[in-house]
Amino acid sequence: MDPAPASAPASRSSSRFEIINTIVGTGSVIAGLMFYAGVMYSSAYYSYFHLHVFALDFGFPQMMIRSVRLVTLPVLIALALLALAPHTPELLISLRVPRRITDWTCRTGRAAARRYALVTAAGVALMLMWQHIQPYGWAAPVLVAAGLLLGQSDAAHPAGPVRGLWSRALPTAAAGLFLVWAVALVAGELGRQDARKAADHLVRRTAVVVLSTERLSITGPGLVAEELKGMRYRYRYTGLRLLLERDRRYYLLPVGWQKRTDPLYVIEDDGNTLIQLMPGTQPSA
Repeated sequence: MDPAPASAPASRSSSRFEIINTIVGTGSVIAGLMFYAGVMYSSAYYSYFHLHVFALDFGFPQMMIRSVRLVTLPVLIALALLALAPHTPELLISLRVPRRITDWTCRTGRAAARRYALVTAAGVALMLMWQHIQPYGWAAPVLVAAGLLLGQSDAAHPAGPVRGLWSRALPTAAAGLFLVWAVALVAGELGRQDARKAADHLVRRTAVVVLSTERLSITGPGLVAEELKGMRYRYRYTGLRLLLERDRRYYLLPVGWQKRTDPLYVIEDDGNTLIQLMPGTQPSA
């Protein structure tokens, strides 16, 4: 009997399984990286306001959503170029670029790959100058990772491809770790930048009026406390802006808040307090 017909369905089933396994594995890696980036971004953002991100009890989906902040135009352009780089010759030919330009581009790419050690050394040199390259410290691990990955290409070893655990797996794993570090640096820097912008334009954020049956020990620049005699909520506090609301807790800043001197207030919405949310001051048209 001919076994070919029986083996064909098994081969197709194995192929489908490999595709599904690849998709699931890649998706898991991307989801984990997005979660990590979201944690780094949120940690940098809220620590600027004296908050620890893990005390806010954000969930996995929320951290992934916050990582979308890293998806900026320069990042998208860099990813697109990275994806196209291995297919540059085919792309140039399909665009009918003159042959001399195509050949020159290929020679340049092979020459850069053969000098992968210099790229890696440049990244290490930037690490040694760490204090002087901020806020562009992410460039150091990116260069190291680029050098390690270039060193795995066939163009870097014209005599023959590198093989073995030490020559293939370990450099690739190290490059992955450096890229994860770069993501953390970029996410942290973006978080601090966004926090500074939020503090500089605090008056535009949602305004909060706190009404309380008891006097609250909250003061700050721009905060106004009033006593409303004869009212159930006797004390009224204005001049506050909302940073975050989580589980009926309101994280509030006075409009004149300064990072080095002023606290952040956490007011819980219970029977003794009433929270009113109002529009912040909007810029004039």
